Amino acid sequence: METLEKAAASKAALSNAQVLSKLNDLYKEAFAHDGFAEIRVEIRILRRGQKEVILHCGKQYRFVVDYTPATASCH
Repeated sequence: METLEKAAASKAALSNAQVLSKLNDLYKEAFAHDGFAEIRVEIRILRRGQKEVILHCGKQYRFVVDYTPATASCH
C-alpha cells in the first residue's frame, strides 16, 4: 500500500512540475512582451483527490493534478 502512495505522490509531483514549468514559460513570455500582459491562475477541487489548474494568458492551459494534502507542499 505504501508503494502505491509513493507512486501516486511522484505522479502528482510530475504533474505539479509540468504546471510550474508552463507557468514559468508564460511568465517569461509575458515579461518579454512589449506591452500589457496578464496571467491568471485558477485552481478548482475535483472529485477523487484531484485538482484542476487553469492558467489564463491569452489562451487557457488546463491541467488535472492528483492532490493529497501530504503532497501539497510549495517547493
